[in-house]
Amino acid sequence: MATSDMLGFVVVVVFATLVVTATGCKLSPSHYQSTCPKALAIVRDGVAKAIKNETRMGASLLQLHFHDCFVNGCDASILLDDTPNFVGEKTAAPNNNSVRGFKVIDDIKASLEKACPGVVSCADILALAARDSVVYLRGPSWNVSLGRRDSTTASRSLANTSLPPPTSNLSALITSFSAQGLSVKNMVALSGSHTIGRSRCTSFRGRIYNDSNIDASFARKLQMKCPMSGNDNVPQRLDIQTPTLFDNFYFKNLLQKKGLLHSDQELFNGSSVGSLVKKYACDSSAFFQDFARAMIKMSKIRPPKGSNGQIRKNCRKVN
Repeated sequence: MATSDMLGFVVVVVFATLVVTATGCKLSPSHYQSTCPKALAIVRDGVAKAIKNETRMGASLLQLHFHDCFVNGCDASILLDDTPNFVGEKTAAPNNNSVRGFKVIDDIKASLEKACPGVVSCADILALAARDSVVYLRGPSWNVSLGRRDSTTASRSLANTSLPPPTSNLSALITSFSAQGLSVKNMVALSGSHTIGRSRCTSFRGRIYNDSNIDASFARKLQMKCPMSGNDNVPQRLDIQTPTLFDNFYFKNLLQKKGLLHSDQELFNGSSVGSLVKKYACDSSAFFQDFARAMIKMSKIRPPKGSNGQIRKNCRKVN
């Protein structure tokens, strides 16, 4: 073969290799179509079973995905238990006594390992479980791109600094979401996830005793359940209207100064962001559409792909 022909052959081979590599690294809703065709159904059934057992679990599974993606990307690092080599994220301030649902993920992973061992990542389980939880609670659906791999480490320190606390003001919220590549619109839409679930007294005590932009009657009722001291871990509903339905009442509550968290009410506190709150309060379809788009965007924050990371056999520990 002539030298010029050989060079041409090499270029073609290299180009073909790059195409294959790029394709292999790209997330896709059909990623498990041939390797684990029942994967989506297994996750969906596991989520449905968990929510039937405890309705609050839907919000917990959605929160797990959010808290995972904001710390080093959507890599299931939040699921790792502590080891002699690193302290995991479960005991970080935003997660300790707050995030839950680990046993549900364990059960789903066990079912997947039985059906197709070593194929479905824990990070993908979190992404699917978040979507399926929202759908089960009558919220919007969206296509979940798959093919994430699982991290081999976790960072308690990053979890402490990357997740916005419930005491955040609007500027801090915007900075936190922007650091993840999410817009103000994404931030407001994703905050609507607080239409389900609960929060502990310790997370909003400052608001009900110190904030001025709060409905007085709403504050008094909460003060009866959450005194100045004690009852730290007693949970209260984030949405006082329909806490077990994924709808737009969260935004309607903000219009009435009945946001449970300080960070919630910051979205409707005289800034231009309030126009989005009004829009979503009046138009649930617009909220659903923007929430789904924001979830798709969030779920693609720096996921390990290709040869990075691994497919954990047990979501709580590295292989």
